[in-house]
Parts: sequence; C-alpha cells; structure tokens
Amino acid sequence: MIRISKTSKLDGIRSWSLQALDTCPGSKNADGTLVDACSGCYATTGNYVFNNVKAPRLENREDWQRLEWVDDMVRTLKNDRFFRWLDSGDLYHVALAQKVLEVMQRTPWVQHWLPTRMHKFPKFRAVLREMMALDNVMVRFSSDSIRGQFTKGLHGSVIVPTADDVPAGVSMCGAYSRGGVCGGCRACWNRSVPVIAYPAHGKKMAKVISIKVAA
Repeated sequence: MIRISKTSKLDGIRSWSLQALDTCPGSKNADGTLVDACSGCYATTGNYVFNNVKAPRLENREDWQRLEWVDDMVRTLKNDRFFRWLDSGDLYHVALAQKVLEVMQRTPWVQHWLPTRMHKFPKFRAVLREMMALDNVMVRFSSDSIRGQFTKGLHGSVIVPTADDVPAGVSMCGAYSRGGVCGGCRACWNRSVPVIAYPAHGKKMAKVISIKVAA
C-alpha cells in the first residue's frame, strides 16, 4: 500500500515523503555541516518527531524499490489534480528519481510540484531536466540561503528572514498571512512563477535566523 501524507498547509493536497536529512544528501556542505536552510528544517521538529509520523516516511524508503511501485502510485493518483512530492526528504537515489519521473509522465492529469536540492549532483541532472520538460511538472531547486540569496535561472525557492525581506521580482508565499495555509493558492505548482520566497517559520528556524543573520 502506498503511504501518502497530508499536511494541514496544503488544503488537503497530498504528498509522498521520506525521512528528513536521512535522505537529503544535498542538505550538507562539503565539510559535512548542514547548509543554513536545512539547519532549521521544520521536518525535524513538531509532529515530525512522532513515531506514527516517521513510520510511513521510513517505510517509503523501502517501498519505492518494489517493481510494482510506479503502477501503484499511478493508481493512487487517479483522483488527484495537484500533488506535492517530498514535504520532507529528497530524491536521494537516481533510481528513485527515474521512478518519480515515470509517475509524472503517466499522470498528465496531475500537476506535480517537486522541491529538491539534488541538482547539486551531476548524475541527477538528466532526469531532473526530463521532469522539467513536462507540462504538468514544476521542479523547484531550493536555495541553501536563509537570507533570500539565490541564483537567478537556477533556484526556484528561497527562505527569507521575514516577509519584509523578499527580494525584488520574487513572489512571496502568502500562506503565512492566511494562518499558515495555502488557501487556494497554487503558485508553487505554477511554472510562470520562477522564484518563491518562504518567510522563515518555526522555533528551530527562528534560532538559526537569530544566529546566522545577526552574525
């Protein structure tokens, strides 16, 4: 059985997820320390630490390797119109990325949103390019910054300290002005929105912001 997640922010839109950091090779600098954006990761706090929340993410790490997984995912998405990949974790294995690509190709009625840092690794770039060529897919390469810094033409999302720190020409996620919910907004899936800024939130990220930004 496919283990699907639902987060309260996304208006009931479903997602498929993995355990944070354990499946996030792009979360680390060359010296092994976490990049700024991942050092305050929301998916390592709150409800994410409970066993019943962690269990499906741990199971998914094994489950995707089944021969039938792609077929099962396609059937699971038969009634979905929007889908988010990885509200925690990342495409840590090329074989997983290739399977996700096949799911995307076989579900043209679904708008897929995939945030990732795997673009950092050359062996992933071909499959990510194939995903990005699909009309029903928005792949957003995440910036490692928590100060709103990003590379134009590369990154599709970035964290900013506050809503007042959004760089010019970047769209701000409006969920934080709506009690933390999308409220019908689908900008993250929208290919015409090149970069989205997410104001930092959560106690862990607030601590990182106070240390890194104030330094």
